[in-house]
Amino acid sequence: MLNHLSAALTLLPRRLLLASSPRTLTSLLGRMEMDRTAAVRCLPGEPKLTISFRLDDGSHKNMLRDQDEQLGKVLVRISNGLAKGQGKKSKKKRNNNKGPQPEPAVVKLYHEGEEVSDTVLNSEAWRDGSVLHVGDVEYSIRRNEPTFVTAELPVALLAGFPVCPNLEVEFGHLRDCEFTWYKENTPNASPEAAEELPRQDGSWTEVGRGRVHVPSNQDIGFRLKLLCTPKDGGRSGPAKELVSVGAVEAGPGVCTFDNRHAYTVREAEWPSVRVVTYNILADVYAQTELSKTVLYPYCAPYALQLDYRQNLIKKELAGYNADIVCLQEVDKGVFSDSLTPALDAFGLDGVFRIKEKQHEGLATFYRRSKFQLLSQHDIVLSEALTSDPIHSTLLESVSANSGLKGKILKRSTAMQVSVLEDLKKPGRKVCVANTHLYWHPKGGNVRLVQMGVALQHLSHVINEVAPGAPLLFCGDFNSSPNSGVFQLLSETAVPLQHADWSSSGPEESCGMELLSTFPPLLSACSQPAYTNYVGGFHGCLDYIFIQPDSMQVEQVIPLPTHQEVTTYEALPSVAHPSDHIALICDLRWNP
Repeated sequence: MLNHLSAALTLLPRRLLLASSPRTLTSLLGRMEMDRTAAVRCLPGEPKLTISFRLDDGSHKNMLRDQDEQLGKVLVRISNGLAKGQGKKSKKKRNNNKGPQPEPAVVKLYHEGEEVSDTVLNSEAWRDGSVLHVGDVEYSIRRNEPTFVTAELPVALLAGFPVCPNLEVEFGHLRDCEFTWYKENTPNASPEAAEELPRQDGSWTEVGRGRVHVPSNQDIGFRLKLLCTPKDGGRSGPAKELVSVGAVEAGPGVCTFDNRHAYTVREAEWPSVRVVTYNILADVYAQTELSKTVLYPYCAPYALQLDYRQNLIKKELAGYNADIVCLQEVDKGVFSDSLTPALDAFGLDGVFRIKEKQHEGLATFYRRSKFQLLSQHDIVLSEALTSDPIHSTLLESVSANSGLKGKILKRSTAMQVSVLEDLKKPGRKVCVANTHLYWHPKGGNVRLVQMGVALQHLSHVINEVAPGAPLLFCGDFNSSPNSGVFQLLSETAVPLQHADWSSSGPEESCGMELLSTFPPLLSACSQPAYTNYVGGFHGCLDYIFIQPDSMQVEQVIPLPTHQEVTTYEALPSVAHPSDHIALICDLRWNP
């Protein structure tokens, strides 16, 4: 045992030995003694498998081998590789290359006490619980053990705002994993101190358990550490230790959505459904020079930073306890690295549709305990107009004006269409549509054509895959209540003399009668004074449309007061992450 301790001590950094307490050394040595495992990743259908284990000198052996290769070749490769490494070390200690070379270590694989034949294929030989003998050292084989393939903490941490790590586990389930949060006891600790395990000394104090942690004001100025263990039921894999890049910072105080959360403390009870639509302001737009100097000059620069805004967005969405969330202007990276891990922790699954030629798009989330996603039927509106025969009549009318047609076909506007099934009443479905129509103030004619395509497509989807399912149509329509789009949805028809047909001038005028394929839809949140409030404009642009014969409005969550919206002049601000305001309502879905 003393020889093992001496050998282990020589592997530890000198500075760590000098600074460590006896308790710390015992823990470190215990970890090294227990690190006698070899991880094997072997999946059916893949040609290769990987074998990884740690050698006594602290280095790692990583091998990529064919699954249909015989075991004996791998064992010889391990033996020769170790001998070669030992030979290089011996050569450095000698002035010449004379003297005997180290003999290759005997390498064998055993399963349940029996040696595995060298002729067995790798795919069958490396079984969980087998033991790899490398000389006098034994490694327990862990085949396809739960492993974190992604494990990251957010860069910016704010007191009072949920910290949701970005985690992806292979061969395990996040719901089974264990999470322990720690706070450093001394602010501004050195990077070397962060390398020590939380339980080794008194430099870190446990402050929470669970996948999501909300730091308090007492944590301001201190970093956080997360120890997470991947699991699959009772089976565990190697733990990951994450230390925050920076310390917890003070939050903005009262946010515009704090009072709204008082109405959404609990989830809606079946058969009610809580729905949110929200344009969260894409980072690709927030960080432009135009945004900083012209559109939002009143907003503090740090409050336009993505890391800061994401803290606000995640807290806001989590507090609504919604069942269906439709988001617009979602950056691709924000969806995958921020929103998906955060909302997954709060019980929501999501799908994403990026706009063509752009880096932002649409996201629809749904509560997995209440819904399952049956199918998706997303389209790019301009492509559907020219390629799908169901739009032939509309295309013929639009083609009468080449200028307007050209403008429409240049737009990358998409619509996300998701058919969800109610898990509490199988067979009951709802068609959820999410879109963000053309933005230009003089683009009313373009938006009318886009909505005509959207409604025709939605009618076709429902008839084909979900007959009788009600339509729930959410989004940023960039259309006021007196627009042609609003009239088409709420009254089912837009006459050829409507002003929007000539909104971009007589050269792009296109007068036609446009009919909806649905009965009159209802704006569930009515017509607020505004859902978008910036320095030079405010108006109602966002809606949640429903079919009133299938869904009734139970509750509309009040919007922030005008005083709350204008506390920092306009939106976005240090207390609000977007230039839009989320619409939230509870709908009673007829069982």
